[in-house]
Formats: sequence, structure tokens, C-alpha cells
Amino acid sequence: MKVLILGATGFIGFPMAQAFVRAGHVVYGQTRSSDKAKRLATEEMIPIVSEVRDTAAYLPLVASLDAIIDAVGGPETNVLSEFLLNATAEAVQAHRPSHAPKLTYIHTSGTWVHGEDRADIVCDTTPLTRPIALTAWRLAQEQRVVANPHVNGIAIRPSLLYGRSGSLLAPFFRKACVERRAEWPGTPGGRLAVVHADDLAELYVLAAEKAAVARGQIFDGSNDVTESTDAFLQRLVEVSGTEAPYRFTTPTNSLLGAHF
Repeated sequence: MKVLILGATGFIGFPMAQAFVRAGHVVYGQTRSSDKAKRLATEEMIPIVSEVRDTAAYLPLVASLDAIIDAVGGPETNVLSEFLLNATAEAVQAHRPSHAPKLTYIHTSGTWVHGEDRADIVCDTTPLTRPIALTAWRLAQEQRVVANPHVNGIAIRPSLLYGRSGSLLAPFFRKACVERRAEWPGTPGGRLAVVHADDLAELYVLAAEKAAVARGQIFDGSNDVTESTDAFLQRLVEVSGTEAPYRFTTPTNSLLGAHF
């Protein structure tokens, strides 16, 4: 397959791009940085240096692509997600041959759409009834993706990522090692749905390769077991050498208070 990954040098995008290369696919990687483009090239990818909103730099490729994956992050994700889907659908109508199979389009959502639930087991088929305010916009975007008539739309919801660098867990390790404090925003008794960045990458590859049957579906990307927040903090104390016991703190913003 020929695959275009938007946000190819990000925490989700880069391991994903590597996984597609390992699977034998041709990977185009969009990045804003010329320096990061060199990193893509050394990993056997074809870099495209452009702002993500500069769709003229990469969307004409839909004429010969098999899949586009939106792995773009940042504070404007809620706006960019809809913009990219609409731009892709328009490009398909303008550039893709009428006889070509439908383009696969994979959108990156997140499991926080489930909200916090300490009583029930939730999965990708669980109705979404209480998403947190921070990510409530994702529900409508997921539906726009899977219902779009111009692409084979798929949505993937990563849970809390770990591995490599850049994880949301990294600041907790830094605080424990540098400030000698093991702290967590929230209350005791929680459990974390987590997934390694490399395992998540394999999910994207499988979804793209099986798009003919996966189209229109939404998948949660998570390990098959959750992790105790208290147990994580206790291990953090042990590996960092922090002398004081771990403690829970009051969240100071909507991100830290979300689903922990």
C-alpha cells in the first residue's frame, strides 16, 4: 500500500510510520520540520515538509494513495480534524480516478470519550453517554469520519500511551526523579487503560490493511488489562528512590482531571 501519515513525526505518528515501513508499505510522512524530515528519510519514508493546513502540498497524492491517517496532535486538533476530513473528501472527488477503490481514511480519536467509569467495563461498542468536556467534540467527529461517503472511514481511540518519550506519563517520572515527589492528580482507587506506542502502531497497520472489512468501524486501542494507579505510583516511588510516599493531588486543569 501507499500510505500518507499526517503528523508522521509525533508520538503516535512516528512509531506508526515505522510499523508501516516494516510491513512493506510505501510511507509518505507529513511534517512541519525540515530537520525532522531527515529523520523520516533515514527511516525509509518519503518526507513531505508542509504545514498541515497546506493541503495542496500533499492531498493531490490521493490519486494513487491507498490510505491517509490523521495522527495530528496539538491544541487545534478539534478544528483540524474536521478540516482534514473535509479537505480529503474534496481532494478525492477532484483527483481520484472514478474506477479506483475508495481511499481509506483513519482518524485518531481517544478513549477519553468514554469518560471516567470505575464501576463498569467499557469497550469500543459501549454507548458513549458521559464523555468528559475536554474531548466531547470527538463523538461527532468520529461519526463524520465513519459516515463520510467518499472514503472508507475508520476511527481509532488510543488509550493512555506509554513507551519511548513524549508520553503523558513522562512528567510524573521527571517530577519523581528531579523533585523527589511522586504525585498524581485525582483520587485513590483508579485504574488506567494504557497501550504501548508500538502496539498502537500495529493496530493502525492492521486497520489499514483490512479496511475493506474495518471501514465504518471505531476501535479502542488499549491493552487487555488496566493498571492500578496506586500500584503505578508505588512502583514509581521504588524505581525513582523517592523517600516520601506517593500522594494524590487536586487537578489544576481539565486535562489533568480527565479520566484519572
